[in-house]
This record gives sequence, structure tokens and C-alpha cells, in this order.
Amino acid sequence: MAKIAPISGFPEWLPAGRIIEQRMIDLLRETFELHGFSGIETRAVEPVERLLAKGETSKEIYLLRRLQDEAGADSELGLHFDLTVPLARYVLENSGHLDFPFRRYQIQKVWRGERPQDGRFREFLQADVDVVGQDTLAFHHEIELPLVMVDALSRLPIPRVTIQASNRKVAQGFYEAIGIEDVDETLRIMDKLDKAGPTVVATMLADGVGATSDQARLALELADISGNDAGVADRILALGYRSDLLDEGLEELVALVEGANELIPGSLTADLRIARGLDYYTGSVYESTLEGHEDLGSVCSGGRYDSLVSDGRKTYPGVGLSIGVSRILARVIGQDLVTPSRKVPTTVLVAVNDEAERRHAEKTAQSLRQRGISAEVSPSSAKFGKQIRYADRRGIPYVWFSMDEGEQVKDIRSGQQVAAEPSTWVPPHADLTPELVLEGRS
Repeated sequence: MAKIAPISGFPEWLPAGRIIEQRMIDLLRETFELHGFSGIETRAVEPVERLLAKGETSKEIYLLRRLQDEAGADSELGLHFDLTVPLARYVLENSGHLDFPFRRYQIQKVWRGERPQDGRFREFLQADVDVVGQDTLAFHHEIELPLVMVDALSRLPIPRVTIQASNRKVAQGFYEAIGIEDVDETLRIMDKLDKAGPTVVATMLADGVGATSDQARLALELADISGNDAGVADRILALGYRSDLLDEGLEELVALVEGANELIPGSLTADLRIARGLDYYTGSVYESTLEGHEDLGSVCSGGRYDSLVSDGRKTYPGVGLSIGVSRILARVIGQDLVTPSRKVPTTVLVAVNDEAERRHAEKTAQSLRQRGISAEVSPSSAKFGKQIRYADRRGIPYVWFSMDEGEQVKDIRSGQQVAAEPSTWVPPHADLTPELVLEGRS
């Protein structure tokens, strides 16, 4: 048989990696629901014109040719590349059945036809939370949402995540105050600061938006400001420029930073370097990185948008964040930062004395499963030593034996073997399911 060539950008985890992925999904879901968010799942395809309306290029969208033919020539379909476009359509179609503000979470695969690289895939898992209002949405949700993510990410066995925040109104108000007219292009250029450096960005500002050397200098000075209290606003105002929009943005940014850190100290820092996505968002915007793994880029981002969608009569503003679950998994699995306590879910291997007694072993396993204890029956009736080694290779902590003197269970890690009954025996809680261990964390 010819060797199968892998397709890059479509991650497939081994069983141990899949345990890590599933456990992280469970932790995220549990946390989102703890904060009162309802789970939804949307279809994988959307009309291409709707996908393109967000400004993505057609080469990033995977087209479904057969579905296109079945749906008709006027309905070209593509796989969704994020969960925001499907959310907008879902809200519009179901607004009459939803309670606003609508609190939704969504953990689902998305597809994007970009060049695969470290932490970037063509098929990947995202976890989104959003609060969507009808016509209005209170500012306090801009404080709430990043704290939901802080809580969710802190429950995962991953390096600490720091969240940085900025505000579209601050950037736009400042750029307009210093005389730059093309705000959107300026933001796109400033987004390249980390990779290109200040000298290159200054040249790009001059060429791209006609910025003078003083305007470029001021834009770079703004981007260099960060902090976790009201002093951020003082440093921005010290640059010597004011506008109504800038003042409004500063008030919101200070309220966000101080409000978030009052509830969870050290949870959020203002960072005016953040520019990505600001042309889409209308208020607060957020990014985050794994401490010690900043090279991976942002693992959780989002912000406030005042027009998610409109039906001509009502608008639906919202605020939301998205976790790049696959990006995080690729790093923690690829570098063995997180490992499961065992690579299979099985807690107990039920040994088989000989094939004539397999039915008894199956009944024992069934009794254990009925009480929520994962059990499997040994695939062979080899000598007990071989069956124990089979369990050990897979990380199964217990082996169950039917002996002449009665039923017994052995903890193969300690060697302790005790009498037990399938209808009553329970392992320690830590052994019921595989636990995730972060390297360096006890």
C-alpha cells in the first residue's frame, strides 16, 4: 500500500491528545454555563456573499461545489471561517424566539483556507461567548465578557493567560485629533508594529495614509502606552491632543480596566498597541497571550460591535470573545506542556481467567459501568502477568480478578490487592477519569 501523505493544516490528535482536547472542551462548557450562557450550534455552511460581507477574501473560503449545485445557481455556499458570521444570521433568523440580551456560547469547528503555520490551521476549533442586545447593550458587558474568559482560561491546565484591552474610540479619536483621516488603514498599518518594527511602520504610515513625521511619531507613542489603572488616560492626554471621541473612549477604557481589576485583580491590562480587528469593532477590543509563549500570538480575542446585524427595523449590538482552542492545543500537546494521567479513559481492566469465563468478566465490567466506572474486559485470557502488563502499557490503574477466594481488585501502581464487589467498589475520585497535568504544576 502506498504511503499516505498528510494534509497540512488539519490537526488529528492521538488518543492522549484527544483526551486533553475533550477535557478542555468540557471545562470551557462548564465555565460558560456557570456564567449563564446557553450553548448553540450553527450549520457549517453559509452563503458566500454573507461570508464575504465581513471583508474576507474568497481564497480563504472553502466552497462546497456539490451543495452549490443542489441549492441552485444563485446560492453559492462555503464553510464558515469563524463563528461570528453564523451568529449574526442565527440572531436575525431567530430574534422572535430569543430573550435579549442573548447570552450564547458556541464551541465548534471552523475552516479557513490560509497557509498553515505554527498555531494556524485550515480546520480548527473555536470557543466563543457573546452577549447580544436588541438596539442597545449596556457597557458593563464589556467588563463582564473578558472576565468570563479569564475564569474559563484559568480553569484550563495551561500557562497563565494575560488579557490586554484597547478601545476603538481612543485610537480613532486620537488619530483624527492629530489630523490623520484614514483611520481604518492606519489601524491596519499599526497592526504590523510587532512584526515590522517602528521604523518600517512609520514609513508605511507616510506612504499609506500620507502621515507626516510628527503624526507617525505620535501614533507610535500612543501605541507604546500600557497600564492597569487610570494612569493610562493621563499618559495619553499628556501627548497634548483632545477630542470628544477620544474623551469618550478614555472614559470607557479606564472603566474597563479598573472595573475588571477590581473584580479579578491583575486580570486585564490596557495596551494601546492592540490594533487588529479595530476596524470591525466599535468599542472595547481584547487580545490575550500565553505567558512564556507570546510567539504563538493571541489565543483569545474579541470586542464590542454595535451592528452585528440589522433587519432594517432593529439592530443587534454585541460584545464577545473567541478562544483559539486548536491553537492552544497545538502548543500544549506539541511541546508536552500538558499530559493526561493516562492515555485511555479506562479505570479498570477486568482480567479473564480463561475464555470459558469471559461472560463472567463481561458481567463484572457491566456492573462497574452501571455505577459510572469506566471498565473494559481484557482482550485475551493470557497469563495474569501479561494482562497486567497490557493494563500498564495503557495506563489503566486497576485490574480486576475473579479468584477462587472471591473477587479482587489490584492497584497496579502500588501493588495493593484487596477483596472487592463489583456492585459496591469505587476507586478514589481522582482515578475515575484521566486528569490533566501541566508541566511544572503539582
